[in-house]
Amino acid sequence: MPNIAAKLRARRAEARTRRALNRAIDNAATATMRQELIAIAQARQNHLR
Repeated sequence: MPNIAAKLRARRAEARTRRALNRAIDNAATATMRQELIAIAQARQNHLR
């Protein structure tokens, strides 16, 4: 039986990472940096599937 607490911690950590990445995209200094961060976010999303 999977450890429910571990699953919750992992889910919260993923949500924190997602929020931090979204914040970084919103605050990116240049359009190029924004595009790089978006590419990283998309790669992470594809990796998690």
